[in-house]
Amino acid sequence: MDENETVIFEQLIGLSQRLGEPERDLVILGDGNTSARCDQDTFWVKASGACLNQISADGFSKVKLKSVLGMLEMGDLSDEQIHQELDKAKVDPGGRHPSIETLLHGLAYSLCGASFIGHTHPVALNSVLCSRNARQVLSGHLFSETALYLGKRPLILGYADPGLALARELRQEIQVYLEQNGEAPRLFYLLNHGMVALGKTAQEVENITAMAVKSARILLGTYSLGGPNFLTETEVERITKRPDEENRRNLANRVTGG
Repeated sequence: MDENETVIFEQLIGLSQRLGEPERDLVILGDGNTSARCDQDTFWVKASGACLNQISADGFSKVKLKSVLGMLEMGDLSDEQIHQELDKAKVDPGGRHPSIETLLHGLAYSLCGASFIGHTHPVALNSVLCSRNARQVLSGHLFSETALYLGKRPLILGYADPGLALARELRQEIQVYLEQNGEAPRLFYLLNHGMVALGKTAQEVENITAMAVKSARILLGTYSLGGPNFLTETEVERITKRPDEENRRNLANRVTGG
């Protein structure tokens, strides 16, 4: 592992441990997964069953992007066949088995230009994601910082079986999103499941996750006083185009820790 790879890997471990801190209520037990792009051909992803808060270097698997994406073109695969194909995708055949969500991560690297990814199941956010009106209320912005850090609109995906089925549904939705918005999403909301933050840095993934959870908590609170009062499209457009606000976001997303 060269110096640059070592830095990226250390940042991934640090991000994973922070997202897994019990007091943050983002994941529990073996919930969630993280990854980081190593180079054009490979990425590290959390190994199946590893716990984020306790994870160390041996809790990840390095996989080949081309092999992961190739699974999407193989037609229907049984659970055992998916397991075998993920095993074949490992750079180190003797390494730990990669997470079932490895395909989701591969798509985000291929289509969205991410460098780090954090997939979590925050309790506050899942209170919204598991509700009947989730798609409607998550499409709006309650305050300027959500528009600034999360982007003008998230990608919202209905429930799909984690793994291959989810990745195939996600591929279609990303393509539609890119056509409609002209830019990649920074955030996926997976209904009845969780969230996926996409960042150029590990810090950006952490910031997106924190802001999405803050927004969910405020959203839930608004229903005690008549419901949410969303910003207008004009107000959202303004905040995302202001140079001073964009500079503030870029400064906050810089790498600040390992």
